[in-house]
Amino acid sequence: MVNRQNCFFRNQKFYMANDIPGFSLQARLKSFSYSFAGLKQLLRSEHNARVHIAFTVLAVMLSIMFDVDSIEIIALTIVMAMVWMAELFNSCVEKMIDFISTERLPALKIIKDMAAAAVLISAICAVITGCIIFIPKLLSI
Repeated sequence: MVNRQNCFFRNQKFYMANDIPGFSLQARLKSFSYSFAGLKQLLRSEHNARVHIAFTVLAVMLSIMFDVDSIEIIALTIVMAMVWMAELFNSCVEKMIDFISTERLPALKIIKDMAAAAVLISAICAVITGCIIFIPKLLSI
């Protein structure tokens, strides 16, 4: 009898735990190309992503201008990443729902609205973090 915990599927093939394919640098690099293709698609198709990129560039420029400390850099990096991840997940949810149904169903609208709310909450958190870090620095000029 085969123990299910020692079995898995990868690339539509069945493997036993001792038959796991080895590490492949080419496969890892190819997986990065998929990630960058997703980012490229996000920037091409989502207008809000362009707003996020503008604020990301602004935050990086202000960080350089004001020589922010490492803790502030960590906080900014976390909130900027949070906004980008929320935007990516929101875009995925919207595209999946549009693929599933072209009808305007109230239940699907709620799902889309909730995903959009996640982006809003993360963006508000990022703005608050940016204000806490940069307003005192701007006022001290």
